[in-house]
Amino acid sequence: MLTSKNYKFWFCTGSQDLYGDECLAHVAEHAKIIVGKLNESGLLPYEVVWKPTLITNELIRKTFNEANGDEECAGVITWMHTFSPAKSWIIGLQEYRKPLLHLHTQFNEEIPYDTIDMDFMNENQSAHGDREYGHIVSRMGIERKVIVGHWSDEVVQKRIGSWMRTAVGVIESSHIRVMRVADNMRNVAVTEGDKVEAQLKFGWEIDTYPVNEIAESVDAVSEADTKALVDEYYDKYDILLEGRAPEEFRRHVAVQAQIELGFERFLEAKNYHAIVTHFGDLGSLKQLPGLAIQRLMEKGYGFGAEGDWKVAAMVRLMKIMTEGMKDAKGTSMLEDYTYNFVKGKEGILQAHMLEICPTIAEGPISIKCQPLSMGDREDPARLVFTSKEGKGVATSLVDLGNRFRLIINDVDCKKNEKPMPKLPVATNFWEPQPNLYTGAEAWILAGGAHHTAFSYDLTAEQMGDWANAMGIEAVYIDKDTTIREFKKDLMLGNIFYK
Repeated sequence: MLTSKNYKFWFCTGSQDLYGDECLAHVAEHAKIIVGKLNESGLLPYEVVWKPTLITNELIRKTFNEANGDEECAGVITWMHTFSPAKSWIIGLQEYRKPLLHLHTQFNEEIPYDTIDMDFMNENQSAHGDREYGHIVSRMGIERKVIVGHWSDEVVQKRIGSWMRTAVGVIESSHIRVMRVADNMRNVAVTEGDKVEAQLKFGWEIDTYPVNEIAESVDAVSEADTKALVDEYYDKYDILLEGRAPEEFRRHVAVQAQIELGFERFLEAKNYHAIVTHFGDLGSLKQLPGLAIQRLMEKGYGFGAEGDWKVAAMVRLMKIMTEGMKDAKGTSMLEDYTYNFVKGKEGILQAHMLEICPTIAEGPISIKCQPLSMGDREDPARLVFTSKEGKGVATSLVDLGNRFRLIINDVDCKKNEKPMPKLPVATNFWEPQPNLYTGAEAWILAGGAHHTAFSYDLTAEQMGDWANAMGIEAVYIDKDTTIREFKKDLMLGNIFYK
């Protein structure tokens, strides 16, 4: 299910005709070499496409509008090889509608001390030209990413690759469609939000379906298809009967298999990319979807519990941003459950009733079938595992009434200190940066939710760049956070975004 277009990024070089055709030939040659080397680096997740040198208002405008209309173009990388009069870029920039990267580089890495002359100076003046271009982009108030450094530097190449994933997230955001099964949990504030404003800001479509309409799709799944999927489960996961009769256990697992197939077919037929459920409105479903939702998330669907459509859309978005990433460690919805306040061992146990994505698992993944007090249905089957160690980023998109805020927290995921044999759910244990006490206080001051969209594979910079592109507030909680400065950040945000 996790599919996106074969995205590409256009490389547009700015210059002028003041220095003659030979200079322009060198400009084009240099740009082609840079594009070729970037594509050969192996550090970019998407292809860079060279475009002819831009020197006139008409060509700049035409190129940017062609980029707008090309469904495979996810963004434009601009570089001013020589001085490019910035007024030539105004109309093109006004009409451009996709992510923009300003790469501030130059063709040569070192000043050619022995041979440098005025011809070289006139031709190679990115330090001059990029400032002229940067000025007009700033004056126009256009959001863009600026990356500075030599194009051959791996650090620069990795930053370009990182921005590409954010840019794809920006493009794909407008394609996200969330299917809400029933409404959000009664009297809960943080899962609410303005769905119209979300579509205006992010492009998300958030629709509601009666639970029994989806249940009909579940009931339509054949016994043969259900059995085949159950067989797949039994081949892939450890089966923990824990005293249950094998036949009864398999029957409970089969209910989840039927739900997975029924939900997936409904999502595909209606072209939705994320789903929310609510344990208080299950209609004719026999179990709260657990294992079924975990498997759907693994396939790339977003999910939010108790009707939390913002988390569902963010999980989908973050899965798209990490698509095809080598050695990816996983992305999932998580929820803050309980603390460990033992000195030197502080952290937050992340879990949920059932629905944690197995992409974040480390070690064996088991199927358990345990009672669940919520939902008033039969005991649901679920995947149980512990999560990987390592750094990650937890995000919470909250609706403050007059605007959205994205809270971004760097976290350190750790190994559980001890087994938890009586807890029949998937878990992740992390310590928020800079520490549990400051991190949790800052999160609460910012209005952060108990549900998060979490990834091992994305960075705070990438998520912040996405928020900037969407025109919403982003606040960061990381190793440098102090409560005094964080309160100032919130106060400035309140002033700026009102």
